[in-house]
Amino acid sequence: MNPALVRNGLRYAAGALVAKGMIDANTGAALVSDQAVVDALTSLAGLALGAATEAVYALAKRMGWRT
Repeated sequence: MNPALVRNGLRYAAGALVAKGMIDANTGAALVSDQAVVDALTSLAGLALGAATEAVYALAKRMGWRT
């Protein structure tokens, strides 16, 4: 997964959390700029997309759909 997409998603999520008052602005800025957080979320997003793909493939095989 592209780290730029993850970074943009993280920026929007941090902005929403700051707007709701759940975290302060400094914490939000630290989350967005921390490369370790971006790398971890990039890995998790890749794993989630891979797992979702395999789950849909297994469902298609079970239902007799063309694969």
